[in-house]
Amino acid sequence: MINRGLFIVAGWVAVFCLIMCVKSHAHDDGTHANDPLHAWFDQLASGRGLCCSFADGVSIAEVDWDNLGTIDDVNSGYRVRLDGQWIDVPKNAVITEPNKDGRTFVWPHQDSEGKTQIRCFMPGAGA
Repeated sequence: MINRGLFIVAGWVAVFCLIMCVKSHAHDDGTHANDPLHAWFDQLASGRGLCCSFADGVSIAEVDWDNLGTIDDVNSGYRVRLDGQWIDVPKNAVITEPNKDGRTFVWPHQDSEGKTQIRCFMPGAGA
């Protein structure tokens, strides 16, 4: 006998995976296909996984990020301002490889409760 709750959870997981697949394809409209850094951006990863696989990266101005955030076992000390709120960047979200673009990027996403989380963060050149 199949547990009804397990069946419902499996259905929601399938719906979530389908939405994520459709969403990730919708983000790449081919606009940047000829950009010399396209392949480099596609392979960027943090300790949270590939950056571009679940979230769109956005360039942020210097006034919208700094290193005045919380420093502890979880947080890196970096923080970003998104939608008027400062969000601490987790240590495992920081991209550690050299920034070939030079601009600061963040890959935010909404968690299941609608709270903005940081999947990846790449400080600008000279940071």
